Amino acid sequence: MTKADLIDEVSRLAELTRKDSEVIVETIFESVVRSLRAGDKIEIRGFGSFRTRQRKSRVGRNPKTGERVEVPAKKIPFFKPSKELKDMVNSYVEPRPHVQAAVEGTPEPQA
Repeated sequence: MTKADLIDEVSRLAELTRKDSEVIVETIFESVVRSLRAGDKIEIRGFGSFRTRQRKSRVGRNPKTGERVEVPAKKIPFFKPSKELKDMVNSYVEPRPHVQAAVEGTPEPQA
């Protein structure tokens, strides 16, 4: 799935214009990036968490010349899926009522 596919899916399920859906998806991505840059951890219950990990500086080699190259320390983004997401990917799990209602276009059952 590409970002464009995600925007189309949000537009279809939420019955929004493509432009409004694009703003929503872009805002979410920008918020995640901004939080990671600030060193914050992002946790989305039932989906997973995003955080950064610090990589130490090291000496690498240029594969073409074999020359030693100093690779600087850097932060890398890391995603850890939740148990619920892992279970959904590895076996069929009945979707939550509000998600199923959105997919089918039917009203959510009232409790």
